[in-house]
Amino acid sequence: MIFAKKKQIDTSNLLKEITSSKKLKRYVMFFIGVLLSAAAFNIFLKPCNLIFGLSGLSIITEKIFKIDPSLIILLGNIILLIASFVFLGTEKTKPTIIGSILYPLLIKATEFLPNYIDLGDTEMIVSALCGALISGIGTGLVFKNNFTTGGTDVLKQILSHYGKMPYSKANIYSEGLIMFAGGIFFGWQSFIYSIITLYSSGIISDRVILGISEYKTLEIITTEEEAIKKFIMESLNHGVTKIEAEGGYTNKKKTVLLCALPTREYFIATEAIKKIDKEAFVIVIDTYEIMGHKS
Repeated sequence: MIFAKKKQIDTSNLLKEITSSKKLKRYVMFFIGVLLSAAAFNIFLKPCNLIFGLSGLSIITEKIFKIDPSLIILLGNIILLIASFVFLGTEKTKPTIIGSILYPLLIKATEFLPNYIDLGDTEMIVSALCGALISGIGTGLVFKNNFTTGGTDVLKQILSHYGKMPYSKANIYSEGLIMFAGGIFFGWQSFIYSIITLYSSGIISDRVILGISEYKTLEIITTEEEAIKKFIMESLNHGVTKIEAEGGYTNKKKTVLLCALPTREYFIATEAIKKIDKEAFVIVIDTYEIMGHKS
């Protein structure tokens, strides 16, 4: 019997091919993202003293030294770019260069917007959430197209890499210190609303990058695997993959059923699993994209 030699796939230039495809569209979406972030800063974050990131630091320095925030952001980004080149290398710094320069320039270019968009007596929580919405969409568009706007994102990467800590912990250190300083200068109401804005902006940014979850992936450990498999395949018309596993505590062999199905059918599937096997162990995972054929 003659076996065909499996074709080797060259992955060395794969990242370059991905980032260079649809280049014009990527740059347009990136520009829109930075523009939205800059507009959110001038309309919501700065007037409401919502302090986080390098832009938040620029609001504090404006209060103390009367220096234009866009200048502080530009100088801060240049310093962090140099640090990124030194500590993270050229490849990780490249996506940050354009955004680091463009963001403060667009903040300067959009500083007139509050003259036409007056928040008036708008409730602080409304302003915070609106700022989170617009800045979250902007940041999501920037990240989705493989760029960043610099700022504390660079600092977080350096802390995470050299401090041997998770990115989430580095995020708490860098953002926490800046928001705490904001609380000292602008009051603790500013501190609380800054946390709300930062958290909400992160959620919205993730939704822009990943999209809304249209599918759920179920991992099912059950003693009634054939009945559950039959229901999913015949009643819901979805594929099921069987994975052989071993219990970590009992060392017993088990079968895990893996299937992805539309979110609208999630409740039907889980209710059916409960009726078939009340003791079934089910893990539900948000799934944003499915590629390939069902097994």
